[in-house]
Amino acid sequence: MRMLNGVRVIVAAAALAAPFAAAAQGEVVVYCTVQEEWCRPMVAAFEKATGIKVLMTRKSSGEFYAQIKAEAANPRGDIWWGGTGDPHLQAAEEGLTEPYKSPRMGELQDWAVRQWESAKGRTIGVYAGALGYSYNHDQLKKKNLAPPKCWSDLTRPEFKDEIQVANPNSSGTSYTMLATFVQLMGEDKAFAFMKSMHRNVNQYTKSGAAPARAAATGESLIGITFQHDAVVQAIGGAPVTIVSPCEGTGYEIGSMSIIKGAKNMENAKKWYDWALSPEAQAVGSQLKVSYQVPSNKSAPVPPQAPKLSEIKLINYDFAKYGSSAERKRLLGKWDAEISTLPK
Repeated sequence: MRMLNGVRVIVAAAALAAPFAAAAQGEVVVYCTVQEEWCRPMVAAFEKATGIKVLMTRKSSGEFYAQIKAEAANPRGDIWWGGTGDPHLQAAEEGLTEPYKSPRMGELQDWAVRQWESAKGRTIGVYAGALGYSYNHDQLKKKNLAPPKCWSDLTRPEFKDEIQVANPNSSGTSYTMLATFVQLMGEDKAFAFMKSMHRNVNQYTKSGAAPARAAATGESLIGITFQHDAVVQAIGGAPVTIVSPCEGTGYEIGSMSIIKGAKNMENAKKWYDWALSPEAQAVGSQLKVSYQVPSNKSAPVPPQAPKLSEIKLINYDFAKYGSSAERKRLLGKWDAEISTLPK
């Protein structure tokens, strides 16, 4: 009888512990780097599809890279979804993320798989998008200014204090811009160009998408962003014109990485596999908050998405500009030579 009672005590204790164990197994911590309006429905769709509870935080790519590095000894996040590929590649190089091969690899575009290969399996492409800028054509008309068509136009004196762009330390978008200028112009000319453009910049924002919203509302005349961020504003009715600069431009491979030492590793892999599915990659476009080109070949491409085949894209060197040494060097040079300049 005592033994039976003992068993009963053990069973009762296990029953009390079970909900806590289930809760631990039923969660995943997602670091989300796309805009909040896309993060939230992705979380809701995943929870509905899997029953796994998502704890989500939204920050820019550079901020999450710094956070993941700071948390390396005691990781708090499980998966880092979205944002430009350069900081994902840097995290991969530094061993901050976990190698993983999804069973969905065969469904993906070549550029997404190449991202995975270059990172030795530690990150993968989930979408692609071209860099550019947008301007508020109502404000441009009121000011009686000629429309900009090239990167070089952004140094025109009539655009003084009219341009908004993110800080490349916090924003993957703006680091892509910095790396694009270096590849397009050569380093010396690129920094000379950014010094000239600095006179026209009214604010270096934390978020890469913020300048598109500023141009849409008329807070700023011109916003440098990925073109798909400006498409969101245009479809919302904002009076913006989107420019693919005449000299050519860079592009991003928005990426996804599992954080090394993730406490919810199995659920991180479930998010990873699900996020590569056509259904998951259709969430943003269905809700009209995402106009990137998805990495799954079967995912619908929004008709309003910038057509990469029609844009003059540079041969962006993701391996070089996603490396820790090059990224650190360029950001240090930008801090020393651009951010300290007087207005």
